[in-house]
Amino acid sequence: MLKNTIIFQAMFETAQEYDTVIGTCRDIFLKKMHDYGTAWRILRPTSLTDQIFIKANRIRSLEEKGVCKVDEGVVPEFIGIINYSIMGLIQLELGCAEEATEDRESITALYDRYFQGAKQLMLAKNHDYGEAWRNMRISSYTDLILMKIKRTKQIEDHAGNTLISEGIDANYNDMINYAVFALIRLTVENNEKH
Repeated sequence: MLKNTIIFQAMFETAQEYDTVIGTCRDIFLKKMHDYGTAWRILRPTSLTDQIFIKANRIRSLEEKGVCKVDEGVVPEFIGIINYSIMGLIQLELGCAEEATEDRESITALYDRYFQGAKQLMLAKNHDYGEAWRNMRISSYTDLILMKIKRTKQIEDHAGNTLISEGIDANYNDMINYAVFALIRLTVENNEKH
């Protein structure tokens, strides 16, 4: 009984931490949409996958070098991975558009729906894996994201056709969740230092 209570508390804490990350990423997404509109709607999913690659590759480079010459650490990059992945999911649904006709509210609703979908996937997997992500190294999340990017590129090169594997959307969702885990862990580590 006590073990079940501890597991439930840990999963509840994870859900709350996830919501905090959603709030941060959503706020940045909305502010950028205010500044730039939906210019990203012109991008094909393949271009969004490449943007995610750039972010993940920079994180890995910083992890390996231990030095950052541009005054931005890895946190904005993980946020970028999340937001570009959600944009990718939206593009898979809507297709790319020369002139986006959707209003801010409809794009925000799609953003929220896809982020909540990723959260539900995380909760289901977290139930089965039992918070194992908390014992992983942050660098492992980076490597897993890079692996998911390679898988996504391979699927994109096959025009989305797979024989047995999950599709591009599943890889975007996994990248969102690995980046959320990294942000949670980075926040916890930062709080422990202060």
